[in-house]
Amino acid sequence: MLVTGSTGFIGSRLVPTLRARGHDVAALTRDAAGYEGDADTVYEGDVLEAGSFEHALERVDAAYYLVHSLGADDFRQKDRRAARNFRRAASDADVERVVYLSGLGDEDEDEEEDLSEHLESRREVERILAAGTFDLTTLRAAIIIGEGNESFRIVRQLAGRLPLMVTPRWVRNGCQPIAVDDVVAYLAGVLETPATASNVYEVGGPEALTYGSLLERTAEVMGHSVLVVPVPVLTPRLSAYWVELVTDVPEEVVRPLVEGLQNEVTADDVAIRAVLPTALTPYRSAIGRALEEDGDGPSVAERATAKLGEITVGRA
Repeated sequence: MLVTGSTGFIGSRLVPTLRARGHDVAALTRDAAGYEGDADTVYEGDVLEAGSFEHALERVDAAYYLVHSLGADDFRQKDRRAARNFRRAASDADVERVVYLSGLGDEDEDEEEDLSEHLESRREVERILAAGTFDLTTLRAAIIIGEGNESFRIVRQLAGRLPLMVTPRWVRNGCQPIAVDDVVAYLAGVLETPATASNVYEVGGPEALTYGSLLERTAEVMGHSVLVVPVPVLTPRLSAYWVELVTDVPEEVVRPLVEGLQNEVTADDVAIRAVLPTALTPYRSAIGRALEEDGDGPSVAERATAKLGEITVGRA
């Protein structure tokens, strides 16, 4: 199988998980010479450039699409072009399954225009990929708790740097973060579960929170407290300026992510839990692991593989 975005936050953790499950894994990267991951085969190419990556899809049964251009000035146009290139190439190569990691947001078509540009781009990529000849499985997630995720980086830095936060109203919005271990387990698990083909699943952690309570829990795990005071006068643009001032996350990444905080992103995960009944990671454990991910404990891939092993045993 092929993993695009193989050097990214999710892809770099998914590749060793798939290999631990006995799969033959190929990685697609824009710099094959600099690849330091665990894939069996490494291909160089860029889905933004038609003609540069199609060779990687030869003899591939399934592929993961983990590409997102967030941070580029024209990220939505790039997302669209990349998805169309990949859809055409995967269809031409007779790939059977594609798995895509998307974002949570209101699914009501009448209200879809209210999604942030970032989330709407994710949803547009879903629609583009769904028109391919392969079976598409889509997982939709909100904030993924793990070292390297930009949304969690914002949460961690806000919680760690400010004992008092005068915050925008979006801190009261609902969210349902999920541990990176659980996302990786779900991504690997759906490919091994034929019933998930051509379905869309929402995935989330063990409970719905508000952004404010997520900030407070993160601060607690870091060993201190934080007082969150919402005020009505901070617009999305002012919110972005505020986050840029307090964190070191690049401006071009902060703005679309902060706009996305205006949307409620809680998950209806009944369907995915029915086919992959894994034990979800408690938030304090997920946050603690994210803060210590470079330590000597088990890796994300090892924990995700253990979760999948428990599901396999249960089915047997």
